[in-house]
Amino acid sequence: MWSLHASATMAQAEFEKAAEEVKKLKTQPTDQEMLDIYSHSKQATVGDVNTDHRGMLDFKGKVKWDAWNSLKGMSKEDAMKEKYGMQ
Repeated sequence: MWSLHASATMAQAEFEKAAEEVKKLKTQPTDQEMLDIYSHSKQATVGDVNTDHRGMLDFKGKVKWDAWNSLKGMSKEDAMKEKYGMQ
């Protein structure tokens, strides 16, 4: 059990480091890249979607909610690894 906790702690530290690197990018990521960053960050920090689906008139919120919801069931650690290429 210790190694699982140590692995999760290391993944969390790597995730936080990668998240800081994203903030320092010289070029603005595309909308799709930003959506991927958002959805994986939410899945990695919160887990599965825990809010109601956004209304039809909240276009931006609906797209973000749908992207996050598409990762439903993915572990927090896997979300960290997948988004930031940590294998």
